[in-house]
Order: sequence, then structure tokens, then C-alpha cells
Amino acid sequence: MSKPKTSSPRPAQQGVILLEGMIAILLFSIGVLAVVGLQAAMIRNTSDAKFRAEASYIAQQRIGAMWADPTNLGAYVELNTQISELPNGTRTVIQPVAGQVVVTVTWQQPGEAQHNFTTTASITGG
Repeated sequence: MSKPKTSSPRPAQQGVILLEGMIAILLFSIGVLAVVGLQAAMIRNTSDAKFRAEASYIAQQRIGAMWADPTNLGAYVELNTQISELPNGTRTVIQPVAGQVVVTVTWQQPGEAQHNFTTTASITGG
């Protein structure tokens, strides 16, 4: 009886494992880059939401002060008053008609477009 022959790998199949390993590393790297990109977008969106909430709070504070003192609405009218709570933040209060006020808060982060938050309130009395 003769021994069974063991065949050696063919030259055309040599390096297949190395190629499969490189492809696996490439796919893993793309997945890691996607996760990093998602995290960067999440951080940007979180800071945008924080600034929108802060702008809303600032505007509502001003409206609350006007509701508490409706006889002096004219004293609250202001144009581009600097506010430190937001980057490059300003607050504008106008009174287009008697008893109605419009509060606009603007801010701009470096390298981004300007953002606005505007709210309108009717204040009567006094």
C-alpha cells in the first residue's frame, strides 16, 4: 500500500488568507470612522440644541420681566444688546404695535451661519 498523497497549496491560492485579513481590517476601519463621524455630528447637534434652549430661556426671561411691568414696555425696547450666555449673542426687543412685543435672540458660533430665535408676546395692562 502506498501512502496517501498530500497536496501542497497551489501557487494561485497562496496569499488568500492575507488578502482576507486585509479586507477585514479595511471593513473594520470604515466602521470605526463611521462611528467617529456619528459622534462628531452628535456633539455638534447637542451644542446647537443647548444654544437654542439658552436663546429661548433668554427671550422668555425678557418677556417675563415685561409682563411683570406692563406700564413701562417702552423701557424694554432694545437693539442688538450683547448677551454673554451665547457666542456672539445679541438680543433685540421691538414693539411693532401697542401691547405686542417681539424678542429676537441671535448667536453665531465660529465658522457657522448665524442662528435666530424669535418669539412674540401680547402684553396688555398697566
